[in-house]
Amino acid sequence: MTQRRPRHPYLDHSGPIPFAHRGGAADGLENTTAAFRRAADAGYRYFETDVHATLDGKLVAFHDSTLDRVTDLRGRISEMPWSRLREARVGGSEPLPLLEELLEEFPDSRWNIDVKAESAVHPLVNLIARAGVWDRVCVGSFSEGRVARAQKIAGPRLATSYGVRGVLGLRLRSLAIPFALRVGAVAAQVPETQGGVRVVDERFVRTAHARGLQVHVWTVNEPERMRALLDLGVDGIMTDRIDILRTVLEQRGAWA
Repeated sequence: MTQRRPRHPYLDHSGPIPFAHRGGAADGLENTTAAFRRAADAGYRYFETDVHATLDGKLVAFHDSTLDRVTDLRGRISEMPWSRLREARVGGSEPLPLLEELLEEFPDSRWNIDVKAESAVHPLVNLIARAGVWDRVCVGSFSEGRVARAQKIAGPRLATSYGVRGVLGLRLRSLAIPFALRVGAVAAQVPETQGGVRVVDERFVRTAHARGLQVHVWTVNEPERMRALLDLGVDGIMTDRIDILRTVLEQRGAWA
């Protein structure tokens, strides 16, 4: 029998958790203070973001490894100091935020943080400890090893989600195929489908819940898909369309 951890304070929320993915990326200003402020004004308190470490060890809230796609500068974040990166503008207008600034700017919000590079692991755990925000942060990554290292450094104070290997293992277990899973995660954060193969179904949700794990699904922007996932019993939805998700939850009496 799996021994469950006590419920982590990060998960304390009445009803399904609505996550503003990159702050609500539908307007093109993803991972900016302006995007997160818009989400906060819309009533969101769970934000999803990503972090990279700069050349001089600062943690920048940014998805890609390079600036090219969404800013007016070019280059790899890991090869540039913060003094240069702070000049970049998302959508031609919004500066890149440091994660530390976001934690201070939105003290009542909770953050789901995707660690995009190995170089960001230690700085992230150090920042969480320094800021004392263990209850407000969940760390995830596609890399199971990266998240496991963060959890090894931090211990049970840190909420984490499964990476690709953990999600695969959970899916196999839902099909009654044995697979060893990392102990200590509080959630499985997954796409609804991957490569045309369905990940989230009733068996997957039931298996996750039996292990004391919540299921958070990304990135869902269509109302009919939101409703279908909520009917399956998922515990959270990440969306770029924060207006649509709020409406769906309000219609179900599930907007807290």
